[in-house]
Amino acid sequence: MLKNICVTQFNLLKSATSLQQQVRTTFVLKRKYDPLLHKTNEKPRRLRAKHFIYELVEDTLVKKQPNLEVVLKTFVEGVGDKGDVVSMKPHFVYNKLLLPGLATYKSPENIAKYAKTEAEKSAVQHSSPYAQRTVNMLQTIVLAVVMNKDEPWVLEPWHIKASLRKAGFHCKEECITLPKERIEGPDLRKENKEFCCTITINNLEKATLRCRIHHWSTDPSERLPYVLEHWKLPSEPLLNVGLPDNAVTESTDKTV
Repeated sequence: MLKNICVTQFNLLKSATSLQQQVRTTFVLKRKYDPLLHKTNEKPRRLRAKHFIYELVEDTLVKKQPNLEVVLKTFVEGVGDKGDVVSMKPHFVYNKLLLPGLATYKSPENIAKYAKTEAEKSAVQHSSPYAQRTVNMLQTIVLAVVMNKDEPWVLEPWHIKASLRKAGFHCKEECITLPKERIEGPDLRKENKEFCCTITINNLEKATLRCRIHHWSTDPSERLPYVLEHWKLPSEPLLNVGLPDNAVTESTDKTV
């Protein structure tokens, strides 16, 4: 009976698997008090307790790793185009570029392999690595276009330019395309109504910008009440002015 129990315990221990994982915990230390030297061919002096006090010189676990250089296999938004050699932090390179298969390690063979051909160079799809990111940001915001409530006005590109500057975007008037329909005021029926204009980036990418008209008066008693987070509230189209074709169709269906 005792023999069977011993054999069973031995088998249980034998079947247990152990996890072996490499841990990079290297510390560079130095003695705070240097031990005294001993004479030649004599026995070294015995170390005292103070000789075992150490000071930390370097902790390799928290040491900043150098950047990795990789070659991009395709266009990556905010990083670069195909064939570009980029140097970035190791964590970003491993998780965002190497694991998804968007890049490979830098080498003369990989640089020649993923270099752009003449046909790819002629067919420009992206003006810069950050242009598409700018398009995405413009298409996610709702721009407040503040117009005068007391004086007559006609919406022009410089109105959109000033509103974009208040929102943190710098744009030239030549890059702004307004709707074909004329938008004029003041007209409180157009308050918080939405229309769309087109922003051209680097003469290539185009972003559809949603805009809403808000009237403002210099006389505090004539001002409209402030609406908190107006961009989260539903809005009606400004008589289908500057809206895409699908949006016009949807609004017509709802009206019918």
